[in-house]
Amino acid sequence: MAAPIAYLLQLADNALILGQRNAEWCGHGPILEEDIAMANISLDLIGQARLLYQYAAQLKADGATEDSLAYFRDVGEFRNYTLLELPHHGPLAGPAAADLDYATTIVRNFLYSALMVLLWERLEQTPDPQLAAIAAKSLKEVRYHLRHAHDWMVRLGDGTDESQARMQAALDHLLPYTDEFWTQSPGETAACDSGAGVDPCELREAWNALVDEALAEATLKRPAPHSGYVSEGKQGRHSEHLGFLLAEMQSLARAHPGATW
Repeated sequence: MAAPIAYLLQLADNALILGQRNAEWCGHGPILEEDIAMANISLDLIGQARLLYQYAAQLKADGATEDSLAYFRDVGEFRNYTLLELPHHGPLAGPAAADLDYATTIVRNFLYSALMVLLWERLEQTPDPQLAAIAAKSLKEVRYHLRHAHDWMVRLGDGTDESQARMQAALDHLLPYTDEFWTQSPGETAACDSGAGVDPCELREAWNALVDEALAEATLKRPAPHSGYVSEGKQGRHSEHLGFLLAEMQSLARAHPGATW
């Protein structure tokens, strides 16, 4: 049993886009160890994306490759969560000039990694053997990502007045975007119907428990639930930020199509 291609692409797009965002810290980390740690987390995520794109290309059997799926699809064809494409600038207007905000990066990595630990654990049991193998490898990596983000959540949230305020602002800014986790995309629906995927709603209670435990330890307050617009990145409807990210990421491949190195 093979997982639906749309489901594989959604998983791959999530990993690729967050990997690209985290790579923006390379050479800009607040301390040397974090510069290296963030680069390694980025490489893990891009490695996960490669495995998923390779598998999707194999199933498509139309000449697609991991590179064509990453570099030659346009904004509307990507299915990543909107949360992952947002810049590191915190709760500012999109075009505002601002330094990278490490609080935003840490909170986002924590919220996403908490979800993916649960998802990869479930996908280890999928009847699709190739996806199960990818899940097993990815789970080992994302457990480290979650531990790294959790430790910094606690260190900064339960730190100085300034670090606590910045972490709370990042949490207030980003948490509403996680509502998208609990809506089903067509790829997820097809995967659940086939038995190869996981209904995200089944993970919500465990995810909330992970988040609430970490917030209590970090002395951060969970913002009140909101009833506004739920982002729809995994439906192909993205923020303005994804276009700028893809333009930078894809520019070399599109300038020299067919090149090898």
